[in-house]
Amino acid sequence: MVSSCSKDDVTVKHDPIDFGGQVTKTTATLAGDTGTYDIIETYGFVIPGLATDKKLVPLNDLYDKYAADYGLDKISESMRTGMSFDGELYALPMQAQMFVMAYRTDIFEELGIEVPTTFDEMIAAAEKIKAAGKMDYPIALPWLATSDVSTSFQAAMNSLGADFVNDAGDVTLDTPEAQQALEAMLALKPYMDPQVTTFDQPKVQQQMYNGTAAMSIMFSGRMSDLTLDTNSNLADSFAFAAPPKLTSSAEYAYNRLSIDGWSIPFNTELDHDMLFVMMASAVSEDASTASVPAAYPAREGMVTAENSPYGEAANESIAAAMPPVVSPVLADLTNEIRPILVQILAGNVSVDEGMAQMQAAGEAFVG
Repeated sequence: MVSSCSKDDVTVKHDPIDFGGQVTKTTATLAGDTGTYDIIETYGFVIPGLATDKKLVPLNDLYDKYAADYGLDKISESMRTGMSFDGELYALPMQAQMFVMAYRTDIFEELGIEVPTTFDEMIAAAEKIKAAGKMDYPIALPWLATSDVSTSFQAAMNSLGADFVNDAGDVTLDTPEAQQALEAMLALKPYMDPQVTTFDQPKVQQQMYNGTAAMSIMFSGRMSDLTLDTNSNLADSFAFAAPPKLTSSAEYAYNRLSIDGWSIPFNTELDHDMLFVMMASAVSEDASTASVPAAYPAREGMVTAENSPYGEAANESIAAAMPPVVSPVLADLTNEIRPILVQILAGNVSVDEGMAQMQAAGEAFVG
């Protein structure tokens, strides 16, 4: 994307930053009447809240003005919808992220293990791997206590067709689906490193690299790294699949579909047309093609089994994902309940008590 934007006397410079740093900088730049950044990366989960708070520039008119020049109609309509709120586009979709399972083909083939399609099958696979003495903790998931763990809880609820709130905006953290999701997560714990609540996605990648885990579930953007022999001598042993369901009767996969895009902050002093053209350049066909297989670009049909080692798994994952609940409170509600969720998974609070605490905290926050 940087090279595609560095044209016609414009040079784009980009310093890589982790997700936590991105969130911190975005929050800071949107906090006042003037900001540090003139284009920001956003994602579908936060669009409703930022749109409600009028922190982003509506893009419908700019999209209509430049769509033909930049082929923006080739960007997935569903992704555009995912970056919209109340009929207004607030971010130009750039890429999607979805959960993908990575697993060790050598171990699975040696032990005759099929790729798990449910949590019970994943546990059975882990039992078999442990019994064979291959490793102590075959399952690796990012359950970092300050961020990833709530995404996993949400993915578990999504598998059952539920979320932290329903379409009417009511908090649903004391429901049978919430209980089943929590119990399913707790059932995985004996097969995961005891320090799992300190593990983010790079740490899970490291578990796969060094052979201390045989299966993991992460966002798709982490999968390409697993295929590089410069990262691990096990690179040739990794294969990919859509994530499992919680149960065989669950409607959807254990999954989160996240859409990333470019937004114009409300407090920029630069020309909106110029900024939109830069954003459109960053999602051009050339830029999108160059991003595969490291990313899953928003332009339709760009990722396939032929050009991406995880392409087939990613496409199957998208098809199995629950449609998102659109709510302006969902992102902030997630932050409110996360400390309680961590206590439940740590065994310090029972599932029933934890659910009651999360429901009360959620209702107090939503009002």
